[in-house]
Amino acid sequence: MKIEEAINKYLEYVIKELNYSKETLKNYKMDLDSYGDFLKKHRIEYLKVTKEEIMSYLKYLDSLKYSNKTISRHLSSLRSFYNYLVEIKLLKTNIYKRIRNPKVEKKLPNYLNIIEIEEVLESIKEDTKEDIRNKCLFEILYSTGIRVSEASNIKLKDIDRASLTIRIFGKGSKERIAYYGKVAERLLNKYLDVRSEFLIKGNSDYLFINNIGGRLSRSSMEYIINKIIDKSSINHKISPHVLRHSFATHLLDNGADLRSVQELLGHENMNTTEIYTHVSNERLKAAYLKYHPNKKRQ
Repeated sequence: MKIEEAINKYLEYVIKELNYSKETLKNYKMDLDSYGDFLKKHRIEYLKVTKEEIMSYLKYLDSLKYSNKTISRHLSSLRSFYNYLVEIKLLKTNIYKRIRNPKVEKKLPNYLNIIEIEEVLESIKEDTKEDIRNKCLFEILYSTGIRVSEASNIKLKDIDRASLTIRIFGKGSKERIAYYGKVAERLLNKYLDVRSEFLIKGNSDYLFINNIGGRLSRSSMEYIINKIIDKSSINHKISPHVLRHSFATHLLDNGADLRSVQELLGHENMNTTEIYTHVSNERLKAAYLKYHPNKKRQ
């Protein structure tokens, strides 16, 4: 079987069996196509690739000025691909399990403090149906910590207004429950009162909809949040994902345990969540250095 055919079969498997997101599928295809092109150019047989040849490919990626994080993603894609080749009996072992990822420097996620969150929220008017929808979207993202892509896929039936919870389908369609508070409840109720005004024709099962009644896409949501932030008094660059970072940081700052935050964020790996403990630790260190009278005692 040629590598192109093997890649196509693997991507079909990813879609049908693993139910991965379109974004993950896109990354897999891009990474595997790059790998296939490299092997063909250097006349390397994908089923007989050696560790030395793999290291040569990694050096090639490095020569393209790819970050260690991007190279790690390529390795993850290849590790999964070769797991599949073992599963369908084309290989006995996965050589990529012997290849270590390059060290990735953990960057502390950007976040807003609670005063900044309130300032941005107060800057959003409630004069039009669009204002009300956008303000509700901003608060839901912060209150629940869900991803923008997850917010885009919320359906009306997923919301339990009695218990203030939303059923969320995350990466790989894994289900979890998100919680929201009284501020989000007020804005959600107000938005639901005007939501029908967006439905020019037909109906929609989705919570957040656009001006012609269709589902509000991830890119549209990101555009809305960016516009909100641009109009606010916040003077440092942030992205919609910062609301998720703020959610996690504020939970930990107020005493939540790491395992609970992991569950609420929908992280599979605890290592992904642990980055937020660094944020809290950095804040504690900054507070200590600023307020403890050590300098006066020298």
